Amino acid sequence: MEQDTPDLILIEDNSYDTEFIIMTLKSKNIIINDEKMLVLNNGEDALNYFFCKKKYSARDIKDLPKLIILDNKLPKYTGLEVIKKIKEDKRTSKVPIVMLSSSQEGKDISESYRLGVNSYVVKPIDYNKFTEVIYQIGYYWLILNEVL
Repeated sequence: MEQDTPDLILIEDNSYDTEFIIMTLKSKNIIINDEKMLVLNNGEDALNYFFCKKKYSARDIKDLPKLIILDNKLPKYTGLEVIKKIKEDKRTSKVPIVMLSSSQEGKDISESYRLGVNSYVVKPIDYNKFTEVIYQIGYYWLILNEVL
């Protein structure tokens, strides 16, 4: 049985942040079931997924998610490298990308926007603020936002 295209691709290498994001999106009914989300924990897997390589070779490149939530500091390829590859390919360039990073460095923010990120959000340290940020990202991009 072929799996539906997930609505959300979460690319995050920190297992604590990953679990927290998943728990928040599910508890707020933004993501109803696991089939609507795919978690990748490094930049190489993300690029393989989007460009249908290796274990994702049977995937149709036209089946794209509604949203990518992406960390910047990833193993193998950074978030910035992932943005660059996705945004420079016309088959994948329209997928919205939210950079969710602990970095507040101006160079990371400006480079993310230069490469085509749709939003840059700094991960709050406070639990309640982090929950609210994840809810707002999910609600806007997965519920309110219209995709082509």
